[in-house]
Amino acid sequence: MTRTERTPPYRPDDAANRADIEELSARIYAYQRGREDEDRFKHYRLTRGVYGQRQVGVHMFRTKIPFGHLTPDQLIALADISEKYTNGRLHITTRQNVQLHYVKLNDSPAIWEELVAAGMTAREACGNTVRNLTASPLAGVDPEELFDVSPYVYATFDYFLRNPICQEMGRKIKPAFSSSDRDSAFTYFHDFGFIPRIKEGQKGFKVVVGGGLGAVSMVAHTAFEFLPADQIIPFQEAAIRVFDRYGEREKRMKARMKFLIKDLGFDRFMELVHEEWPAVAHKSYAIDESLVPQLGSVPADNFPDIAPAHPALYREWLTTNVLEQKQGGYRAVAIRIPLGNLEAEQARLLASVIRTHASDDIRLSVQQGMVLRYVPPSALPHLFNALYALDLGLPGYDTTADITACPGTDTCALGVTNSTGLAQVLEALVRDEYPEMVTESAIRIKISGCMNACGQHMAANIGFHGSSIRVGERIAPAMQVVVGGGIAPDGRGFIAQKVIKVPTRRVPEVVRILFEDYRLQATEGEYYNDYAVRQGKRYFYSLLKPLGDTSDILDTEFYDWGQDEDYRQEIGVGECAGVSLDVVGAILNDSSNKLVAADRSLTEEAYADAGYHAYSAMVTAAKALLLADDIKCNTHIKLLGDFETHFGQRFAEVSPFPATVLRIKRNEPTPDFVIDYLAMARAFVSKAIATRERQLDKTVVSEYYKA
Repeated sequence: MTRTERTPPYRPDDAANRADIEELSARIYAYQRGREDEDRFKHYRLTRGVYGQRQVGVHMFRTKIPFGHLTPDQLIALADISEKYTNGRLHITTRQNVQLHYVKLNDSPAIWEELVAAGMTAREACGNTVRNLTASPLAGVDPEELFDVSPYVYATFDYFLRNPICQEMGRKIKPAFSSSDRDSAFTYFHDFGFIPRIKEGQKGFKVVVGGGLGAVSMVAHTAFEFLPADQIIPFQEAAIRVFDRYGEREKRMKARMKFLIKDLGFDRFMELVHEEWPAVAHKSYAIDESLVPQLGSVPADNFPDIAPAHPALYREWLTTNVLEQKQGGYRAVAIRIPLGNLEAEQARLLASVIRTHASDDIRLSVQQGMVLRYVPPSALPHLFNALYALDLGLPGYDTTADITACPGTDTCALGVTNSTGLAQVLEALVRDEYPEMVTESAIRIKISGCMNACGQHMAANIGFHGSSIRVGERIAPAMQVVVGGGIAPDGRGFIAQKVIKVPTRRVPEVVRILFEDYRLQATEGEYYNDYAVRQGKRYFYSLLKPLGDTSDILDTEFYDWGQDEDYRQEIGVGECAGVSLDVVGAILNDSSNKLVAADRSLTEEAYADAGYHAYSAMVTAAKALLLADDIKCNTHIKLLGDFETHFGQRFAEVSPFPATVLRIKRNEPTPDFVIDYLAMARAFVSKAIATRERQLDKTVVSEYYKA
């Protein structure tokens, strides 16, 4: 079966899903009986959505939900799973995913089974893969969109799921699709970003590449002002091949697409992308625009008159949470879900509410909320009352009152401070002290528990990330304050500037000062980020400097939010940090497994896949021999040269090694080429294994397995 003919990825009886579940069960069994190295197993389970949690003995389980699309049935299935196997809570993330916490490792195959039965997956939800594809939650109903991006997101998700080119990259890839120039999907800080365009009647996209948040944030480069729609998947494949080959693999913090482009230069990166084009499986990849979610039974606009349960809140809710769709006569309704947390029973009841008042097409949002579609106007007070009864009738969706926060120290091993506790305090502050800002969107606040930006703090007008401050012999929990990030109303993307670090207990006062400063000093109608740029970083540093002074720190300021004892800095090793220990023989065994995968792809006539498996087999085998000689390998391209230098004479049949292996990027993946290339790979791997068998057994320290 070719990649264009693959069955939908969510069918419960799909052989690929069944194989994933069986393999996960087998690998857990082997790991628990000491037959598989812990770090090697960690690398594997991450690509199956199973991520180590801060608490020992339990895991976070992440689903992969392209463009955040769920149905009421799927929401119920997730609620049932959470109640059966976890702490009974669903957590909606800024990647439009659902995470489950406190999962026992042995329960993960059963969770997979129930996800697949409900039409969902966890494959490549974590690890060095193409992660969940995000999109504007209004895609398909956005009055400003040129066309619905949903089919393009789904097709991209399907194309790269289990694709051999993106299973073992140096780091992750995150794509995003926005419905309009307002860039509500934040394409500007993604590895790949797509914004719809129509040129001379042809659909296409503005394409940006190489953006990212984190400790070093970068705005994406514009690769194309217009790329025809049938070229977006070939372009991504070629670019991922470049990233896989040239990207950093040893220094985790430098292993993202943004750093590769910075090191190579954007023009050189694009040259390399075009050099890869001959090896791409499809020079044109037309996307079926019928791949849109089904609406189910849309309710008629004949709900009887009813009074809202809370008239004042209802008026605010209509202003901030309700939007007229481009399909006249219907409304899209956003639900604020504080901290993105839904209890299982609450989720089940919500699913029933949605069935009655809206279509089956639910979208999770990057604001950790939910957007309903095709709500008839007469249903609005009924829907509000039902949501209000579930404590979900909050106005202020995507306004100053709607604060984004990652789980922080609640569950994340990398968390430095309690982001969720602070978010609750700040939401109360906005509601009680600045009620007018519940309906304003001039300032958005985001909080991350560490610098890695899961809470997207660098894309906030006012943002915070977890840190600490040493005061004498004690350590106080702190927040790094950043200002000036996010999306302007006209679609301009801003990266926030770091200003000052303050004890976390002083953050509410930081917010008060920044709010009042903007109110008093900004010009009429001046957007916050334009104001921040005009004033400059030093201005905000001077403004907040007194709060950074710890000479008069109080004992209570050594407590984090939600704690009543001194802060203890307990930063674990996040599983995005990768793996350090492996065995040369195990790596060579991986080479053999890649050859098996190549044979399988060849049988299915997926020639491009077979070729890439063969390429990976040779690179992996070469790396094993280099590591056995303590030669570091931080990129594939360097590895090819190093192998020629150190082993070229002993492997004369494939010398020069770089040119031999890189035939893959200079040739079309025709059956004749791939069969020949795979035969060469088999011979090379066999000789590499024989070479290793003549050596003494040797354990090496490497960065081969990345998380």
